[in-house]
Amino acid sequence: MTHTTRPLAVVTGASSGIGYELARICAENGHDLIIAADRPEIHEAAGAFRALGSSVEALEVDLSTEDGVGRLVDAVGGRPVAVLMANAGHGLGDAFLEQDFAQVRKTVDTNITGTIDLIHRLGRPMVGRGAGRILVTGSIAGFTPGAYNAVYNATKAFINSFCLAVRSEIAESGVTLTCLMPGATDTGFFERAEMEDTRLGQAPKDDPAKVAQTGYDAMMRGDGDIVYGLKNKIASALANVTPAAFAADQHGKLAKPGSAAG
Repeated sequence: MTHTTRPLAVVTGASSGIGYELARICAENGHDLIIAADRPEIHEAAGAFRALGSSVEALEVDLSTEDGVGRLVDAVGGRPVAVLMANAGHGLGDAFLEQDFAQVRKTVDTNITGTIDLIHRLGRPMVGRGAGRILVTGSIAGFTPGAYNAVYNATKAFINSFCLAVRSEIAESGVTLTCLMPGATDTGFFERAEMEDTRLGQAPKDDPAKVAQTGYDAMMRGDGDIVYGLKNKIASALANVTPAAFAADQHGKLAKPGSAAG
């Protein structure tokens, strides 16, 4: 593939939802793209971004694995990454002890291990050059112990905390790190997590294009974190003052399988 001199953006989870919209925004703002997802729709997304004038390399890889992350890093090669958007995520509903542990592991390995592995591998040369921007998709779910989303919410608590800590470590490097913390967004997440019969799954959701634009703008400003939307800001503020056990019980009422039926 011929490499151009346009700045390079690497976007994971870019086949749909927030990741797709982030990649679109990067394309519209003059970036070439390396995009990755574990679904074949990533190739269709690549066509849409090429139509915006970007050079696009699409990889269908499993970023919960060391091999998948390695293939993405190999695709970058020695090219300088101007923007890294670590958005790939995996959701999982139901009570923890009822879940398939292979899916539990995949959730942890996608949301945590694969994410920080990629940031470690691509972030080091960014810091070495003294330039670049990193946007990581956390979640307001990380503020609440999530009964019936116990593993997912815990992974997002890790990511939210990790981002702010690493941001502090690299504050003088010339590289910025921003954590985007959306709430429930219309991305297909609840369908893939088999949560369509829950009150959370049936609740109104945010527009992924607007969420992505908010995240992109915050990244460009160099913000440490950004919560999208007033209702999510209120929910986050309440989570910080609500007793954790009570919050877990309340979350369970929204996320328990069958809760949408009343």
